[in-house]
Amino acid sequence: MKHYTMTLWPDEEKMRMFVYSNAHLEAMKNSQKIAREIRTITIDAPELPDWKKAKELLARGRSISYP
Repeated sequence: MKHYTMTLWPDEEKMRMFVYSNAHLEAMKNSQKIAREIRTITIDAPELPDWKKAKELLARGRSISYP
């Protein structure tokens, strides 16, 4: 089963504040308990892409694999 999330940030500074927050870091540490792989992409866009385009972009994203 695959799960997807998308977020849109008003600026890069706010995105980075979240990425380096304790809550996000803790979630990433625990992610291997619920996932075999995580893929991420960062795009600069005024709005979220539709899911079809997002999945195409994600296929080329950064991948973290767990054993």
